[in-house]
Amino acid sequence: MSEAARELSTEELRRTCDPSSFDFESTAELPSLDEVIGQDRAVSAVSFGIDIESPGYHMYALGPVGTGKTTTIRKFLERKADEQPVPDDWCYVNNFDDPDKPQAIRLPAGKGRELEKDMDRLAEELRTEVPQAFESEEYEQEQEKIQEEFQERQQELFQELEEEAQSRDFTLLQTPQGLAIVPVQQGEPLTPDQINQLDEQRREELEEQQEALQDELRDRMRQVRQLQRKAKDRVRELDRQVVGFTVEHLIEALQEKYEEFDEVVDFLARVRQDILENVEDFKRIRQMEQAQQQMPAALMQRQQQPDFDQYRVNLIVDNADTEGAPVVLEANPTHPNLIGRIEHQAQFGALVTNFQMLKAGALHRANGGYLMVEARDVLTKPMAWEGLKRALKNQEVCIESMREAYGAIATRTLEPEPIPLDVKVIVIGDPLIYYLLYNLDEDFQELFKVKADFGVRMDWDDGAAHQYARFIGTICDDEDLAHFAPSAVARVVEHSARVVAHQKKVATKFGDIADLVRQSSYWAGRNGHDMVQGEDVSKAIDERIYRSNRLEELIQEMIDEDTLLIDTDGEVVGQVNGISVMPLGDYSFGKTSRITARTHVGRSGVVNIDREIELGGRVHNKGVMILSGYLGGKFADDVPLALSASITFEQLYEEVEGDSAASAELYALLSSLSGYPIRQGLAVTGSVNQRGQVQAIGGVNEKIEGFFEVCRLKGLTGDQGVIIPRSNVKNLMLRDEVVEAVQDGRFHVYSVSTVDEGIALLTGREAGERDADGAYPEGTVNAAVQERLENLARKVKTFVREEVGSPDGHGQREPASAD
Repeated sequence: MSEAARELSTEELRRTCDPSSFDFESTAELPSLDEVIGQDRAVSAVSFGIDIESPGYHMYALGPVGTGKTTTIRKFLERKADEQPVPDDWCYVNNFDDPDKPQAIRLPAGKGRELEKDMDRLAEELRTEVPQAFESEEYEQEQEKIQEEFQERQQELFQELEEEAQSRDFTLLQTPQGLAIVPVQQGEPLTPDQINQLDEQRREELEEQQEALQDELRDRMRQVRQLQRKAKDRVRELDRQVVGFTVEHLIEALQEKYEEFDEVVDFLARVRQDILENVEDFKRIRQMEQAQQQMPAALMQRQQQPDFDQYRVNLIVDNADTEGAPVVLEANPTHPNLIGRIEHQAQFGALVTNFQMLKAGALHRANGGYLMVEARDVLTKPMAWEGLKRALKNQEVCIESMREAYGAIATRTLEPEPIPLDVKVIVIGDPLIYYLLYNLDEDFQELFKVKADFGVRMDWDDGAAHQYARFIGTICDDEDLAHFAPSAVARVVEHSARVVAHQKKVATKFGDIADLVRQSSYWAGRNGHDMVQGEDVSKAIDERIYRSNRLEELIQEMIDEDTLLIDTDGEVVGQVNGISVMPLGDYSFGKTSRITARTHVGRSGVVNIDREIELGGRVHNKGVMILSGYLGGKFADDVPLALSASITFEQLYEEVEGDSAASAELYALLSSLSGYPIRQGLAVTGSVNQRGQVQAIGGVNEKIEGFFEVCRLKGLTGDQGVIIPRSNVKNLMLRDEVVEAVQDGRFHVYSVSTVDEGIALLTGREAGERDADGAYPEGTVNAAVQERLENLARKVKTFVREEVGSPDGHGQREPASAD
């Protein structure tokens, strides 16, 4: 066995956390944790992103789920928001010139609610006080006076015309067609027959006089209509005076109250003007009230009195109760929920809307503060991402209907005045989405210039362990769980190191740690413990594995029954146990597979059967192709590499991916070439490069434990174990039963850094190093491989000569393969 290959001690198989290193008896003694653990880089980025006020410095927080992104950022935002002023209120009011374009009014926090109440009160007072003013005795007297004056003047005009007509033997006669000038004789109107009996001269005289009087009548009628218009104008002016007198003090009181806000004062002036221009609405209220007293109930429901909603205020952002700047987390960032929406209601078969149906979005509520959204949510909602970017680029938020964007059937909608936007947006998502947006969305780079990168692990030191204890105590206090003893905290820390597979690191995915705390508290209660002990944490871990490892047990059962052929003792040429990792969502386990290699004469090189039938993934295929590079560089300096070799995973029918089996495949190949058998009690994992260096792989703990379970099922002999890359030793955090088996000498874990070390360990023979003449020592693995390759090359050369019928084969075509 090579001196470099060595067996690992139990201390190297895992790192333990000493409960005596803690200075508490229960996490209940510890202060609550109000800081972020292990995210210094992200915390610095978040602090920078929040403080910088330049445009375009919105933030994207990236990292796996459970790393505390949302919690960390929210705490920072709330802390920062407490120091900032409360933003203004925003209202929408009616645009009397163009009702489809409501106007926005900005007011200090709290003033918007006051204005809303004041305008509601004004609308109610208009409904009650103004109609009553038309019932006053003074109003009725003045209205009667105007009517009497009109009647008197009308009578005078017609009286004058009547006298003029009588002086000419004519009279005014009321007909169905109106007033007419008719000639009279002896006080009686002449009939058409009587007029026809007159002589022609007399008829002509009558017609001339009648025509002149008709002109005079038409002139008097015009004067009457003018008088009537003047009377109506006087009545209308009287109504305006009555309404103006009634509402003037109401409007003036509001203008005095809001005199420092020009937009409100101007709005109130427009309200006054609109009221005076629509006094008939107030008179109609009284008329309808009188009519409804005698109207059937069914008809009463269809009569709508004026509600004067056009004078009210739509308060879309109310910060009266806000302390500091707002921090808004939008859980459902659809386009309407972000930008706002325009609602409609059905009236007589049509959809109608007005400024009071404008609803604020998250950007309105967060204006002057901070908005948090999940990247996946905002990107998967139609138009939401584009709407958000448009608002940030234009620095204003404009409520718009999605019907127009989609080209749907047009209906009446609004074009509200945009509201200036001053907000810091924080998008939270995973790294893949960040890099996709950065490379594919040109606006993203300009808008989200701050990247807060949350990691999944931190250094394991005394400070980290103490922070873990405080975190556990905080969870227990917040959720009323049983507190943890030092042994339980130590077990959680050890499990955290196993999660990240590193002896010097612990996890910062505290969502998973919090779940373990909850489950451990549950099992403590089931075990009758007032305080969570280390055994309760172990029970929680074991139970979680048991809930997820049904498939693992099924595979182990198939191995135990020899349905899946795995040898754990003896020696076989060209056969080695490889280990892979099978992920099952929240649980992964190691699966042992038999890898075999066969070599023979030919020029096909190393053929991977799994690749040929398209079961090999790209990374796995790369690892197999590296084997040819290793063989060529190691053994084909003086002779051509003339062989055919087939390698495969036996009884494996799913896709093979990853290069962690490359060293195992190479060992099987070297065994087949050398003829030296491989110990079946050892399993191998590790990547390899063309120079024969064994490289680190992932899932080392699961792989060791997977083969350990196979050996335990078939019986531990004391000669079994796993060979891992030396660079993976720091990743070992093995389960207790494996460590105990190693300690008792029933199982072994070896580390190697080169293929030579590994093949020596597997075959029990030295790999061999070239001497000064370039030859390998007799009896070594490499010498046997070299000899076999040379024999294969000679056989190929001999076969080629015999095939072409020439001693040297010059000038003849050689076959592409000699298999």
